[in-house]
This record gives sequence, C-alpha cells and structure tokens, in this order.
Amino acid sequence: MKFAATAQSPYGIKCDCLVEFVNKNGINAIAKDTPTAVTQAINHLRQQGDLSESAHARMVYPEGEASAKRILVVPVEFELKANSPAHTTGKHLSGIANTIAKAISDYPIKDLVIHFDDRFMHSAPLSDQDGVRDAQVFTAALLNAVYKSDAFKGKETQDKNKKKLKSLPGLAKVTLATQDAELKDVKQGLVQGEAVGLGMITARNLGDAPPNICNPQYFTAEAKKLAKKHPKLTVKVLGEKELKALGAGAYLAVTQGSANPPQLITMEYKGGKASDKPICFVGKGLTFDSGGISIKPGAGMDEMKYDMCGAGSVMGVMQAAAELKLPINIVGAIAAAENMPASNATRPGDIVTTMSGQTVEILNTDAEGRLVLCDTLTYVQDKFKPQVVINMATLTGACIVALGHHTAAVMGNTPELTQELQELSLKVNDPIWELPLWSEYTDDLKSPFADIPNIAGGRGAGTIIAGCYLQKFIKDVPWAHLDIAGVAWNSGAAKGATGRPVHLLMQYLFKQLDTKPASDKAAGPAVRKRKPTARKTTVKK
Repeated sequence: MKFAATAQSPYGIKCDCLVEFVNKNGINAIAKDTPTAVTQAINHLRQQGDLSESAHARMVYPEGEASAKRILVVPVEFELKANSPAHTTGKHLSGIANTIAKAISDYPIKDLVIHFDDRFMHSAPLSDQDGVRDAQVFTAALLNAVYKSDAFKGKETQDKNKKKLKSLPGLAKVTLATQDAELKDVKQGLVQGEAVGLGMITARNLGDAPPNICNPQYFTAEAKKLAKKHPKLTVKVLGEKELKALGAGAYLAVTQGSANPPQLITMEYKGGKASDKPICFVGKGLTFDSGGISIKPGAGMDEMKYDMCGAGSVMGVMQAAAELKLPINIVGAIAAAENMPASNATRPGDIVTTMSGQTVEILNTDAEGRLVLCDTLTYVQDKFKPQVVINMATLTGACIVALGHHTAAVMGNTPELTQELQELSLKVNDPIWELPLWSEYTDDLKSPFADIPNIAGGRGAGTIIAGCYLQKFIKDVPWAHLDIAGVAWNSGAAKGATGRPVHLLMQYLFKQLDTKPASDKAAGPAVRKRKPTARKTTVKK
C-alpha cells in the first residue's frame, strides 16, 4: 500500500474515488477550484437533505468530465470553535478516517484521493492546528480502520475477504491532496502516521494471536525478527535460569505453574548519542492469564490472551521508532510469562523475595501482573540507567470500573511527566487520565509477614493500589504507569486488540525530539530528513 502527499489539485488526479468534505450547506468556500461535475453531484445531495452533520457519508457518481470515478461525500462540522480542546481534533480526525474506511469497504477502490485541507477538516481554531500531527493522526487511524486481520482464518475465508477488498491489500494507494503551504507538514505527518499505524497493527496482531501460538517464546522470536531488520536494534533474553540467578522471585512465582518458561526480553535501540540515557518502556506480557490457583471465572476467560497487550504495544513502538530511524536511545522491555494452575503453582499465602530484595506476600495469584513488572522494573533501572521509565499493563479490572473502555489510567511519581502524557494523549485520540498515588493508599499495602502484600485488604481503589505497589520498586527516576485494562481490546462484535497506547508513546518520543536543544539533536529527527515520497507498505498477515 502506497501513501503520498501532493499540492496538486485533487480534481486533476485520476482515481477510483475522491473524498470530499462538506458541511450542510454544500462544499466549503475555500475550495474555489471545484469543477462543475463535482459541484453538481454535491448539490444533488444537498437538495435531497443528505448533508446534515449527523448524516452518513454518501458515494456519488459525477456526470460529465471528472478525474474521479466516484466521489465520497463526507459531512463534517466546519465551525471554528474558540475553545475547542485538542481532544476534539484528534477524535474528529480519527472518526473521519473510520468513516472513510467503512464507506469504501464494499467498492472496488484501489486508488483513493483525499482532499486533505487542514483548514476545514476539523473544528479547531486555526491557531491550534498542527498539520504534522493532524496528518499523522489521520494516516494512522486510516491504516488501522482499513486493516482486517484474517491470519488464522482458513484459506477459503482469506480468499473471500480479498475478493471483497475488505483487507488492506485491496487499497493500493492513498493520496492526501493539500495546499502548497501545508505540503511539507502533511508529508512529515504522513511518514510518521504510517509508521505509527503499522506499529499499532503489530501490537494488534500480537494481541489477537491465540495463546497456543503467542506464548513467551513467540514474543522472543518476534523480537529477534524485528532486530534482524534494524541494525541499531539489539535483543537480549533472560530465561528461567538467568532470572533465578538475578533473584527474580516475584517474576518466577507467576510462571512456575506453566509449561512455557518465562522470557524477559529487552530490545535496545541506539539511535542517539552513546552518552544519552535511554527512555525505557516496560510492558506486561502475560500471554495467557488463567488467574493461577486464584482462578478466574470461565466466562470470558478466552480474552485473557489479551493480558499481553502492554508488551505488544512495546513491540509496536520499537518497530515504529526503528523504522523512522529516530535519533534517540530507547529500551523496550517485555515481561513475557504465562499464569497457569498446577500442582507446583504458587499458592495464596506464599512469600517470595523480589529482585530488589523486598519480600512480597502473594495473597491472590490473579494479581500477577504487578509481580512480573516489579522485577522487570528493577532490572531495567539497574541495567540501563534510564532517564524515564514508562510501563503499560492490562493490570486491573478496577480500572474499567473507574474509567470504562474509553480512557486508560496514568499514575506516576513526577507530575510533569504524567501531565505531559495526558496532554499528548488527548491530541492523538489515545486518551489517558491521571489517578493519585497518595500516601493514604500506600498505607493500605501492609502485611504482618512480608514487606508488602500483592493486594490490599479491601476492594476499593484497586487501580491505585496496584500503582502504589509498583512505585515501591521505582528508584530515583521519573516514572509513569499506564493501566490499559479498559482500552487494550474490544469485546463483542468488534472484538480485537486496539493497538493502544502505541500512538501516545510515539507522540511522546516525537515531543522529546522537538524539545531537545539544537546541539543535542545530532542530525535532527529522521522523519524530517527523509525524502517524503510515496512509499510502499507491506503488512504481514
């Protein structure tokens, strides 16, 4: 699949479909070069009353001379709102991408041209618009909206899907037609958005893979495949023997009932100066979580294959960063494990010694994510001396009770970091919201027999308590914890992994590069140096 950006008029490009954005009164006045054939087609919809902002996209066929075989008319809100939050822009652009993907899915469309004019695609004031970010958000969202995974379907089903053109290979080229003044920004955002979108797809594919395929060893194999493609990326794996030698008693307690041994995988990307401390991302990678002896209810247990989505997002970020050749040092750590009941499995009441030396009383074996994470956090801090640590995990069902399925939770020890992440999350429609880690909650983590228990006594504030537990293993380094339990996957008819929070984490990396002093940027962000031409994208199924 090829992406391109051009300042050529969208009305002069031959294509299977042109996407045009209109308000309820017809095409926006900015587009003064609209040909008669296009205007007539849109006016017909307006006369029929089909252009309200709540209306669905409409496919029309222009009469007379037109470079596009079809025109997809997408009603949007154009009014510039003085206090429009950034979240409105990101959410709006993602919604437009989803609308387009849904509307073209039943048509034989291979060449798509989108009239991408940043001035009227969303409702944010002109002073708040960001052409790079908007193109990035739109491109990543479109990639994910069009993509359909059928990797584990039978051949007959795969062939049928290809014939319907509902999988990614059906759409061969997407061109964003913008204005001269915006072309440079749109091209840069397109390159970024493509890498982000494909990183999200990688995270989704890992999440959707069945647990008999995607086990800890599978994660290791995928990490090594990625490293072979990128010379600046190296992989190191700690198995059961190495973890025992390091004293990772909490990590090993989770895995001892499983036939699949643990794999603590670190991916080190060296794109910056050798003296620069890395940014470290840590992902919970429970490839299946039965709950162990504290076993989960049978209904819905199949979705516990998604308990590795934090690790999947780390893989997606490392892929995107390496593809863009970002001039920054990054470490991605994956705590891969499987939590199963067995005669030798950890029991409620067992006490283990963590890599940090602290002892933990395991009161509930289903609170296992924090056990693998605490040893992994200790390891990466000691090994890599990072400047920042951000971990993400499908950690608590309590997070869904608190925030539902729209927003993830963020907690941390540095207000500047958590606030920055929250602000960035709204801009790219990958929202998070901060919860407090106050001492009153930490006081609930007390055990009469060990230094700390892995759960508190009551049911309240479960998400915060888990964050307080992890904080006990953080040294003198800025740290943020993302609980993505409510947003990592969808249930029901649209069941599947979402790829969150890959976009947020990549936006955080872009922000760090933008705010670096000029002397520290080396040659500058690679995305700004690359020649922004049409690029061919291949997505493995």
